[in-house]
Amino acid sequence: MPTKPTLDDLRRQIDTIDAEIHTLLMRRAQVVEEVAKVKPAGRPYIRPGREAEIVRNLVERHSGAFPVDAVVRMWREMIAALTRIQGPLAVAVVCPGEAISPLWDNARDHFGSTTPTFPVNTPMAALRAVSEGSATLAVVPWPEEDDNDPWWRYILSPDPKTPRIIARLPFLRTEGQSVGREGGDALVLAAVPMEATGDDRTLLAVEVTQDVSRGRLKDVLEGSGFATLQLRTHHLPGGGGAVHLVEVEGFVPLDDPRLAASLQRLGDSASSVLPIGAYATPVTLPKG
Repeated sequence: MPTKPTLDDLRRQIDTIDAEIHTLLMRRAQVVEEVAKVKPAGRPYIRPGREAEIVRNLVERHSGAFPVDAVVRMWREMIAALTRIQGPLAVAVVCPGEAISPLWDNARDHFGSTTPTFPVNTPMAALRAVSEGSATLAVVPWPEEDDNDPWWRYILSPDPKTPRIIARLPFLRTEGQSVGREGGDALVLAAVPMEATGDDRTLLAVEVTQDVSRGRLKDVLEGSGFATLQLRTHHLPGGGGAVHLVEVEGFVPLDDPRLAASLQRLGDSASSVLPIGAYATPVTLPKG
């Protein structure tokens, strides 16, 4: 009959496993160092699409009593630490008048507790921090309908140096979790290329020079092949037209022919239809 392991036996097993995990972490860091050496100059070291795929794979293959959200939190800490091996990483988070906020908590959860993170009062301050180089990433609130001067209209440029939306937080959610300002729902911006993951959402900015109803805009975009999800509108002062922010299904690159088709359908009413960012669709876990 096999003997039942003693408490000391089990603790020794845990010590062995801990040592193996630590050894693998050190090996992982060594491989990342090699990646940094062979990566072509100018290639971004921040890879939001790849990070999303890693987390999705973890959630899909996970089983057992260990909480999957704890697994993801551990991997996020590891990903952030290993990213810092390849290059600078600092995060500017919009926290107006608050030392701690849901936005701050979500940023720390996603980018790691040891990543340099600092609060700023406004989304524009966060975007300036990225443009000026004091931050690598900006975490800003999810756009709301009642924003008087929405931050997103300031990134309407095809210039590759312009910060782009690259992620949505929190990436790991629980079914029924609140979203919006109170829930800390946020977007992440950085001056890196957008990446497709196979399950994405894109935010299009549509500049119109005259009044275009939401209904007509939705019909035009869907007639061009887009599946629209939600829409925000900012009317420019002095009656000089408006800018619409439209979330659509899928990944939309800058050369997507549907963009030109939409602009053609809008005719003289519009001056541009431009993707200003894309993000991997967040993972939603069931309650309980």
